[in-house]
Amino acid sequence: MGKGDKKSKRGKIARGTYGVRRPRKKTKAYKAVEVKEKKETTKKATTKPKAEPKSKAATKKKAATKRDDKK
Repeated sequence: MGKGDKKSKRGKIARGTYGVRRPRKKTKAYKAVEVKEKKETTKKATTKPKAEPKSKAATKKKAATKRDDKK
Protein backbone atom coordinates (compact mmCIF):
# COMPACT_ATOMS: atom_id res chain seq x y z
CA MET A 1 0.00 0.00 0.00
CA GLY A 2 2.12 2.82 -1.23
CA LYS A 3 2.74 5.13 -4.13
CA GLY A 4 2.80 2.24 -6.59
CA ASP A 5 -0.56 0.81 -5.53
CA LYS A 6 -3.29 1.66 -8.05
CA LYS A 7 -6.12 1.25 -5.52
CA SER A 8 -4.83 3.32 -2.59
CA LYS A 9 -5.36 7.04 -2.16
CA ARG A 10 -1.60 7.64 -2.12
CA GLY A 11 -1.25 5.66 -5.36
CA LYS A 12 -4.01 7.68 -6.97
CA ILE A 13 -2.27 10.92 -5.95
CA ALA A 14 1.05 9.66 -7.32
CA ARG A 15 -0.52 8.67 -10.65
CA GLY A 16 -2.76 11.72 -10.83
CA THR A 17 -5.93 9.69 -11.26
CA TYR A 18 -9.27 9.64 -9.50
CA GLY A 19 -11.54 6.85 -8.30
CA VAL A 20 -13.50 5.53 -5.32
CA ARG A 21 -10.59 6.10 -2.93
CA ARG A 22 -9.90 9.60 -4.29
CA PRO A 23 -13.08 11.27 -5.55
CA ARG A 24 -12.98 14.60 -7.32
CA LYS A 25 -13.91 17.64 -5.30
CA LYS A 26 -17.34 18.92 -6.19
CA THR A 27 -17.38 22.54 -7.24
CA LYS A 28 -20.01 24.77 -5.73
CA ALA A 29 -22.71 25.63 -8.22
CA TYR A 30 -23.12 29.32 -8.97
CA LYS A 31 -26.34 30.57 -7.50
CA ALA A 32 -27.84 33.70 -9.02
CA VAL A 33 -28.65 36.35 -6.45
CA GLU A 34 -32.07 37.88 -6.72
CA VAL A 35 -32.18 41.64 -6.76
CA LYS A 36 -34.99 42.94 -4.62
CA GLU A 37 -36.35 46.38 -5.29
CA LYS A 38 -36.51 48.76 -2.36
CA LYS A 39 -39.95 49.61 -1.20
CA GLU A 40 -40.50 53.31 -1.23
CA THR A 41 -41.56 54.53 2.16
CA THR A 42 -42.95 57.93 2.85
CA LYS A 43 -41.17 59.70 5.63
CA LYS A 44 -42.42 62.76 7.34
CA ALA A 45 -41.06 65.93 5.81
CA THR A 46 -40.23 67.36 9.20
CA THR A 47 -37.11 66.02 10.80
CA LYS A 48 -35.71 66.75 14.19
CA PRO A 49 -32.96 69.36 14.18
CA LYS A 50 -29.64 67.91 15.20
CA ALA A 51 -28.37 68.94 18.58
CA GLU A 52 -25.33 71.15 18.44
CA PRO A 53 -22.17 69.51 19.75
CA LYS A 54 -21.30 70.48 23.27
CA SER A 55 -18.14 72.49 23.67
CA LYS A 56 -15.39 70.71 25.51
CA ALA A 57 -14.75 71.89 29.01
CA ALA A 58 -11.39 73.48 29.75
CA THR A 59 -8.73 70.82 29.76
CA LYS A 60 -7.64 69.75 33.17
CA LYS A 61 -4.05 70.15 34.15
CA LYS A 62 -2.21 66.89 34.57
CA ALA A 63 -0.99 65.94 37.99
CA ALA A 64 2.65 66.74 38.62
CA THR A 65 5.01 63.97 37.72
CA LYS A 66 8.35 63.15 39.23
CA ARG A 67 10.15 64.99 36.42
CA ASP A 68 8.19 68.15 37.07
CA ASP A 69 8.97 67.99 40.80
CA LYS A 70 12.72 68.02 40.15
CA LYS A 71 12.65 71.29 38.22
